Amino acid sequence: MKVGIGADHGGFELKEMLRDYLKNLRHEVVDFGAASLAQGDDFPDYVIPLAKAVASGEVERGIAVCGSGVGACIAANKVSGVRAALITDHFSAHQGVEDDNMNVMTIGGRVVGFNVAQELVTSFLNAKFIGAERHLRRLEKVHQIEK
Repeated sequence: MKVGIGADHGGFELKEMLRDYLKNLRHEVVDFGAASLAQGDDFPDYVIPLAKAVASGEVERGIAVCGSGVGACIAANKVSGVRAALITDHFSAHQGVEDDNMNVMTIGGRVVGFNVAQELVTSFLNAKFIGAERHLRRLEKVHQIEK
């Protein structure tokens, strides 16, 4: 799968480890930055380009990391076509895709350790949208807001 990843200083270290982990799993990874640890950088500078790439289909899914994951989630959801969620548990990592067609997962680099992050990312990327009528109906209501 072609996966985009991006992080500010609060998620930089975890992003670097997850990027290597994804490459080892044979995913094609597009790194939207930061390219180096820079205290005081701003998550929107990395998350918005990542979210736009997901929305346009340049990448299939996105992983955004900031200190808590909250700011990255807020920023990603400002891009039409993105369905981002802050993920801290295994169930939500796959259920968000299966029921809500989540296409961006955000993680807190200061909240989630690497081993847990690996499990969450794996669940997220292995999940498939079920596409049941009730899910499609709900997503259409959300899509109408984006227009």
